Amino acid sequence: MADTDAFTDIPTTTLADLLGRGQVMDIGVRPLWGPVPRVAGQAFTVRCPPGDNLMLHAAIHRAEPGSVVVVESGDLDYALAGGNVCAVAQRRGVAAFVLDGLIRDLAEVREARFPVFARGVIPIPGTKAAARPLRERVTCGGVAVDPGDMVVADEEGVVVVPGARRAEVLTAARAKLAKEAAETLDDWESAHRARIDKILAEQGFEGAGGFGGFGG
Repeated sequence: MADTDAFTDIPTTTLADLLGRGQVMDIGVRPLWGPVPRVAGQAFTVRCPPGDNLMLHAAIHRAEPGSVVVVESGDLDYALAGGNVCAVAQRRGVAAFVLDGLIRDLAEVREARFPVFARGVIPIPGTKAAARPLRERVTCGGVAVDPGDMVVADEEGVVVVPGARRAEVLTAARAKLAKEAAETLDDWESAHRARIDKILAEQGFEGAGGFGGFGG
């Protein structure tokens, strides 16, 4: 989609401000090497039962170039993927893996600079026996992800933009970033202090207007 490249210019912090906590994956799903580039792409969704990685291995041959493969698993005992799986996905144009689970062969993945956001690493692989449908709604990092949702991931975390809201959110994000770029630190500080003082005053905090109680 034409807006995929545009989303790589939008920090996850901006998207989180606009979308709220419910669209941000939990802190366990994190980049496994760094500094990791920001990635964005349509979700190609996969479900793997604990201990089994068959469908992720199937997905790397079926995911469209530019997509982010998002896997529901929750397994912390076996690896969903290793170096060769990541290498083939990268060669086929997959933008990143976002996994509610683990990988192995991290050194290979890091050397290849293939972006993987997951819960960690473990050296033992899962089995390959459980066939499950691809491209269905999954839950990853506590967030429901539908095929075609825009997934944006960077060193701050992973945010899921619902497919139906992509244009709206992109427009709002660009406007927010433009406003922030036009604001000096002095402007921000003045507005921030006024806002904090107002909240403190509303809560009956003594000296809310002067910060005198803080040694300032």
